[in-house]
Amino acid sequence: MDSGFKLIAGALTTMALATSALVVLPYLQVRDLEAPPELKPYTEQELRGREQYISLGCVYCHTQQPRGVESGVDALRGWGRPSVAADYVYDSPHLLGTMRTGPDLFNIGARQPSVDWQLGHLYQPRAYVAESNMPAFPFLFEHKLEAEEGEHVVQLPPSAAPDVGVIVAKPEALDLVQYLLALDRTYPAPIE
Repeated sequence: MDSGFKLIAGALTTMALATSALVVLPYLQVRDLEAPPELKPYTEQELRGREQYISLGCVYCHTQQPRGVESGVDALRGWGRPSVAADYVYDSPHLLGTMRTGPDLFNIGARQPSVDWQLGHLYQPRAYVAESNMPAFPFLFEHKLEAEEGEHVVQLPPSAAPDVGVIVAKPEALDLVQYLLALDRTYPAPIE
């Protein structure tokens, strides 16, 4: 009986220490972070695009956390400075990601600021990056004989363009692209 009590007490102590070290202390460090002045809250359209990003599973293949020089070659790839906690003040839930099947998207809005490139890449990734293994998202677009007023016609390379008609971006695609363009953390890293 005495050894059972010691085992349970030891397990509870270990759990308490682990919870303190992995949950409580990090929370105390970041709970009062303020957004850097250059970081703006997401707009309604960007928030809708963020929801598309989540629902399409982009977070499973892309990260949003470039590493420092000591941890990898992210800076050499042009992915920007290492991220800091204040970069994510407006993100809930945080979409840091764990896989790097695709490139890190932390600064994709600065690296690739073209709406047409982003839309075309969503429609047919291999027309823009030949070795890409990203799936195409044609359901975010409509194939029409001609666009109506106010619709965004996607400018595609000849290899991906339809023989007849045009490809028009649905609102969901435009929202997603606005979210991607909002991922621009090129300001200096705040000192924490």
